[in-house]
Amino acid sequence: MLRSTPHYGEHMEMAPPQIGRALVVIVDDRVSHGERQDATGPLVKELLEEAGLVVDAVVVVPGEAVAIRNALNTAVIGGVDLVITVGGTGVSPRAVTADATAGVLDRPIPGIAEAIRASGLAAGAVDAGLSRGLVGVSGSTLVVNLASSRAAVRDGMATLSPLVAHVIGELSGLAED
Repeated sequence: MLRSTPHYGEHMEMAPPQIGRALVVIVDDRVSHGERQDATGPLVKELLEEAGLVVDAVVVVPGEAVAIRNALNTAVIGGVDLVITVGGTGVSPRAVTADATAGVLDRPIPGIAEAIRASGLAAGAVDAGLSRGLVGVSGSTLVVNLASSRAAVRDGMATLSPLVAHVIGELSGLAED
């Protein structure tokens, strides 16, 4: 006989409450051209799901401003609550994610970007500390740029995750002031 509810003392795995929808954008020339596999997209997806978000997709684009901007605009128009970009945040000439993101943001949130940089550097993720990545709002979507190393992604998500539900609540108008 099947029981629909657990009895006292039974262990039941509870899924976290869903706080919104997310999209992951991997910015990587080699991955976009099929020269190597994406190593960070699955990690970001897993961490977002653990934080209570439904991940609509993980998309890969080359490190070109137009491609990045198009992916961000598609996410915003698609109504996702959060879009995370990974890669293209450094100081090399090909690192244009922050520049492309700046053109999409309505309001920057520099405090979160600085917290991600500081915690990444403290954790030894040099690319996170050198990142020019931005965080801000476009429409009602939170946009976050992360550096591309697995350490930068893990640390950036650990810094971001406690804040996401609050920001999404504020953006949706459901949060109380």
